[in-house]
Amino acid sequence: MCTVTYVPLSTGYCLTSNRDEQIARPRAIPPKEYTINNYKITFPKDQKGGGTWFAKSNTATVVLLNGAQEKHIPKAHYRKSRGLIVIDLIASPNVLETWQTISLEGIEPFTIVLFENKKLHQLQWDGVAKSDIELDTNKAYIWSSSTLYSKEIRAERSQWFFNFLEETTSITAEKLCHFHQFTENENTEFGLQINRNNILKTVSITQVVDHLEKNEIHYIDLLES
Repeated sequence: MCTVTYVPLSTGYCLTSNRDEQIARPRAIPPKEYTINNYKITFPKDQKGGGTWFAKSNTATVVLLNGAQEKHIPKAHYRKSRGLIVIDLIASPNVLETWQTISLEGIEPFTIVLFENKKLHQLQWDGVAKSDIELDTNKAYIWSSSTLYSKEIRAERSQWFFNFLEETTSITAEKLCHFHQFTENENTEFGLQINRNNILKTVSITQVVDHLEKNEIHYIDLLES
């Protein structure tokens, strides 16, 4: 939920997400299929909030990042977990249409990367207003959470990503997972896999690969001993 990349493949796309979380939080349940509102949805489940940061259906993939454009000051209480908003969106006939009507009052700011109906969108809620930007599906993108990474660090991580793309021939899902897991791995503060004083860590990597008529979800639990 804190670092997300989108990369177009020769016949499809790959969305990969690193989840940075307090290690005191209960470990997530690995991805499994659930039926919600008669829709079959696959996602890793946050045991504390009951929601998720990464979900896919037959028609859409929804990936959550904490924060919007800039870091915000958290409030003491919010009406509902952002992870449950992900479920509300994907368990609907059309995610983008639901985004237009869903009430987000009392919800902490967040960013969503949405792939639906062969279109890519960046959806944001800054605590006051929603935004929706349609992106070019033929281009690659990286997002880093504004709550954990300053504007300057986000720009530096973006440069790592585009250097990786430029230097790598024949991009595959496996190479993207390797990028997410090992890039700048000695930099525990803001490398792709962080470990801040054994309190805040990158705890998992989740990836959807829609390629050659396959739509698969892969999951790496980085806390597995």
